[in-house]
Amino acid sequence: MSAKRFPEEFKIQAVKQVTEKGHSVASVAERLDISTNSLYIWLKHSASRWLVDAIDDAY
Repeated sequence: MSAKRFPEEFKIQAVKQVTEKGHSVASVAERLDISTNSLYIWLKHSASRWLVDAIDDAY
């Protein structure tokens, strides 16, 4: 069984529902029919990208 692929914009919007709108990971995952594990991974990746961007901006 292959993993389901999601467009980058879909992932960004899902992450924003948690980080900007304050919805729980469980509620967003259920609403979007994705696993909570996937959403946690996307959140982790988005935090890493934010940190890299912040460091790049500092230099």
